[in-house]
Amino acid sequence: MISTDLTFLTNEPGKTLGDRFANLLQKDTRFFDCLVGYFFISGFHRLHTSLEDVEKVRILVGLKTDAAVYNLMQQVSQPALDLKSHAVTKVEATKELLEELEMSPDTAAIEVGVDKFLAWLRSGKLEVKAYPSENLHAKVYIMTFREGDRDKGRVITGSSNLTQPGLQENLEFNVELKNVSDYDFAMMKFNELWSVAVDVKKPVEETIVLKSPYAHFTPSPVAT
Repeated sequence: MISTDLTFLTNEPGKTLGDRFANLLQKDTRFFDCLVGYFFISGFHRLHTSLEDVEKVRILVGLKTDAAVYNLMQQVSQPALDLKSHAVTKVEATKELLEELEMSPDTAAIEVGVDKFLAWLRSGKLEVKAYPSENLHAKVYIMTFREGDRDKGRVITGSSNLTQPGLQENLEFNVELKNVSDYDFAMMKFNELWSVAVDVKKPVEETIVLKSPYAHFTPSPVAT
């Protein structure tokens, strides 16, 4: 007999991360906080309808470090695991974003998702920051429920990045944590990282509007 317990989410039938997110976000969630390995805009179409009634979305991304950046940091005597400058962080974040958008499939659904991502970024519903160190590889999703709900919220952590394959297609291993102590710890650590992360709203917006394959459908130029 197949268990109906959704503690573990593997993307096997009946246990997809995308379906679980849709259920939690549409019914219960006021705030959605994500810590992911890289940008996921091409997968945003999978979730944006479920996020319509969510009040605030915060996305914190980690950064990869290529050999050129590593060598530059060594030349200025900055240890590889130290925090990078804000300027370097913004450059790397937008580089990874552009690569992700250039590799994404050319579909109407993804275009709608990118358009919604940009609209929410401009309205302030969505905030995006990059953590200025390459030593961050976690994937954590925190859903804070509305006041008066049965408890504070839920935490999902595991192997999935917030992409279409991570949500639906890949065989993944994620766990849903339901204890208040788990929620409190995850939120505390997320806020600690968020407080020292770099706001990349402007470079992200400029990359989408001016450089990406989706520039042709963006509704208006970047505000100055």
